[in-house]
Amino acid sequence: MAIFEFKLPDLGEGVQEGELVKWHVKAGDSVKEDQTLAEVMTDKATVTVPSPKAGRVVQTHGKEGDIAKVHHPLVTLEIEGAAPAQAAGHGAPAAHGAPAAAAAAQPQALSAKGDGAQAASKVLATPLTRRMAREHGLNLAEIAGSGPQGRVMKADVEAALAGASAAPRNEVAASAPAAQARPAAPSVPQGRGDERIALRGLRKKIAEKMVRSKFTAPHFGFVEEVDCTELVALRKRLNETLAASGEHTKLSFLPFIIKAVLAAMKKYPHLNANMDEAAQELVVRGEFNIGIAVATNEGLTVPVIKNADRLTLRELANEVVRLSNAARDRKLKMEELTGGSFTITSLGQTGGIFATPIINHPEVAIMGIHRMRKRPVVDKNDQIVVREMMNLSISADHRVIDGQVAADFVYEVIKYLERPDMLFLAMA
Repeated sequence: MAIFEFKLPDLGEGVQEGELVKWHVKAGDSVKEDQTLAEVMTDKATVTVPSPKAGRVVQTHGKEGDIAKVHHPLVTLEIEGAAPAQAAGHGAPAAHGAPAAAAAAQPQALSAKGDGAQAASKVLATPLTRRMAREHGLNLAEIAGSGPQGRVMKADVEAALAGASAAPRNEVAASAPAAQARPAAPSVPQGRGDERIALRGLRKKIAEKMVRSKFTAPHFGFVEEVDCTELVALRKRLNETLAASGEHTKLSFLPFIIKAVLAAMKKYPHLNANMDEAAQELVVRGEFNIGIAVATNEGLTVPVIKNADRLTLRELANEVVRLSNAARDRKLKMEELTGGSFTITSLGQTGGIFATPIINHPEVAIMGIHRMRKRPVVDKNDQIVVREMMNLSISADHRVIDGQVAADFVYEVIKYLERPDMLFLAMA
């Protein structure tokens, strides 16, 4: 028998760490080759980590909620024969039943040497934050973190670069006046009958991403109503035609809205973009990869429809259903969660009058679709008529998208939704 120390393998896309969401084994358990050892949540997706060998679990490293680092010990196994050398890509995790993305990450380079490097490796920080610190020669251990559990956020690194908070942690703690240090988050006293729910897994990642977006991109919001009466009639006719031909596809409103957004982007391409924070550049994407927000039991997930402009209405409808089901069943592939250039979030029947969604950073805009309802309106002949009305909202990164541009983009989308026959000309 031999002892084999299994290290967390590459997770792909340059990811260097992930949160231990759930252990599937414990010390003393016997495991088979390829049996799931743990679930790890990265910034991209939840991945399952399989065992590279059959054997007995001697020790698991870390508890649920801890941060596991690539190329650091995850599980110690007792196996038969000599312990094999761990290959760089062996046992690469898969995103809940799907093949893993190609491993591209290298072991995390530290931003300092000796004791400073060792201390930096223990600091809670996202891969983006670590990369920024490394590129600018900063030691994460010397930066006061403002995130949960002292996590160093991107804003903290930016502040350190600006000279606002470059004092080492121990100096900050001992310095006077104390106002120079970031105040610690107040603890909530325990009350009778209270239930405490740890912020973990997808919910924790959502929280981190929303905070990063709101503190990085100044949001500009705009709302306008759209008359969907003609769209409702067209959708009904098309679905009747599909049903009569034996087609199982049923068109929702979302494929039409996606097509309207794509048509509007031809006139306003800067909405189909990402913001490169490191280079301070607006990257106008050459592909149209539309994210669709899907509510799951664990929280909101945004799968991405790749090259949406190349799909027909029927193909878009099928892809929306496929990705939505995969998100709820936790079977999305890594590549289906990355590369988005614009996001649409539909609040469905509970959409209310309007809302201002948070941008899916590094994208520069997100559109919200709200509840459609029949309302009396005054038509062009000054007659009161009943129409199918719905509100559209947009949130845009005001650093790179002017308010006028965001508003004009919404009106361009509305033009296609109010005259949906024009969509077929735009698709030609």
